[in-house]
Amino acid sequence: MGEWNTIPELVRWSAERYADAEAVVEGRTRLTYAGLGARVERAAAACLASGVQTGDRVAVWAPNSLDWIVAALGAVSAGAVLVPLNTRFKGAEAADVLRRSGARLLFVTGTFLGTSYVASLRRAAGEGVPAGRGPLPGLPALDQVVVLSEDAPPDFRTWKDFLAAGEGVPEAEVRDRSRELAGGSVSDIIYTSGTTGRPKGAVITHEQTLRAYDIWADLAGLRGTDRYLIVNPFFHTFGYKAGVIACLMRGATMIPQPVFNVDTALANIAAERVSVLPGPPTLHQSLLDHPARDTHDLSALRLVVTGAAVVPLLLVERLRGELGVDTVLTAYGLSEASGFVTMCRRGDDPSVIASTSGRAIPGTEVRVADTKGEPVPPGTAGEIQVRGFNVMRGYDDDAPATAEVISPDGWLRTGDVGVLDDMGNLRITDRIKDMIIVGGFNAYPAEIEQLLGTHPDVADVAVIGVPDPRLGEVAKAFVVRRPGSLLTSDDLIAWSRREMANYKVPRSVEFLTELPRNASGKVVKGVLRGSL
Repeated sequence: MGEWNTIPELVRWSAERYADAEAVVEGRTRLTYAGLGARVERAAAACLASGVQTGDRVAVWAPNSLDWIVAALGAVSAGAVLVPLNTRFKGAEAADVLRRSGARLLFVTGTFLGTSYVASLRRAAGEGVPAGRGPLPGLPALDQVVVLSEDAPPDFRTWKDFLAAGEGVPEAEVRDRSRELAGGSVSDIIYTSGTTGRPKGAVITHEQTLRAYDIWADLAGLRGTDRYLIVNPFFHTFGYKAGVIACLMRGATMIPQPVFNVDTALANIAAERVSVLPGPPTLHQSLLDHPARDTHDLSALRLVVTGAAVVPLLLVERLRGELGVDTVLTAYGLSEASGFVTMCRRGDDPSVIASTSGRAIPGTEVRVADTKGEPVPPGTAGEIQVRGFNVMRGYDDDAPATAEVISPDGWLRTGDVGVLDDMGNLRITDRIKDMIIVGGFNAYPAEIEQLLGTHPDVADVAVIGVPDPRLGEVAKAFVVRRPGSLLTSDDLIAWSRREMANYKVPRSVEFLTELPRNASGKVVKGVLRGSL
């Protein structure tokens, strides 16, 4: 690992090492690494002035932005534990995580996507609640709320006022505070997406974060000359760690994009000569299929990292052939394993990249186990289990839930179903909870999705199980057609009967304009089930 054991050490090192290189581009703002380092120091000083102590939880509920980067790194440099909140949360969901994490300080956006986060939080935690200390009576541990804008309601502070309060704190005091941290100190608590239940907080250390994303940057081949469009949300490890942290390590330029909009992305890629674009397959698919794609110069793009159960081979081939992207890699991770478990290697065959999520990262083990927890041979489906430095310390303040997923000998039960090949490449087949039992046969929606995704008229697809009086359960497909396609459900079912075993064939097809996805790009199958 580099010359750093903690994230504050990394921030200072990058400010010196890459001082004059461009660190962040946001609109007309262009900030060097030296400038970013100075802003982070100032935010850390303001945290100290606001009473933040080592180990306090500090939350950020805001979209990707320079202010998010500065606030988060400033809090961590002041010894705090970062708690990023999902931007898709409603007020009650955000209040629940703030309450359970015991956050002392919250940085929150003003208005985003037409929603006032401050107002929704006030409704959830500030009205009809007995008076308590702090700005939100329903969150007694929360001492302060800082609004990342020029205006803030009474009892809240603006970003500018917050930073001004730290001006009297000596630089030496900030340095002394960050020196209290060690590699084993907790750096952040990443809450799971909550698609399968109440979000749980995975506790991750500085050392785990730095070791994992140093490896990520190496395997991806991230360079100091790269310009990285970060569309993946910062509240997710793919955005914050494979984005901000990896760029700090290599001196790459960060271009945060608050929400994925294909027109904005195309404009950014062309104007800023973007070379690195990680994201879910749908992001890359929408770029390729955009009618005005050819009017933008995308020639600087050289590296794409994607990850999902379904990455069509055609997508990999189109990124390479139509956009000339040299390196397309797939990876797999989950919050409980620092967000990073397996990754393909540069030079892997396109079929390996499309059909698998690569091999275990150095310093870790991956196995596939049966229902009794016993390893199964290559080619056999079972639960994916992980052991190594990347496995979380546990769920925050939830020992029973931790004991359910981490065995006494350190194996993390992921809840994902997969198959290992003879080379150790992992193919994700599904979530255990999503498996469909069709007349006694185990059918995995992700496998069916992969097959349906090869149909030339299918742009996006999700499969769920629905009750069937004869077979118990059968597959139902939700399909987004390609532009101009006249594909019918009968056509697709007939095609499926030719391409897959009968028990896997969807018995019904529903066409949608788009699939419901959370901010991490995962299809929210609960919404699809609720539509039945």
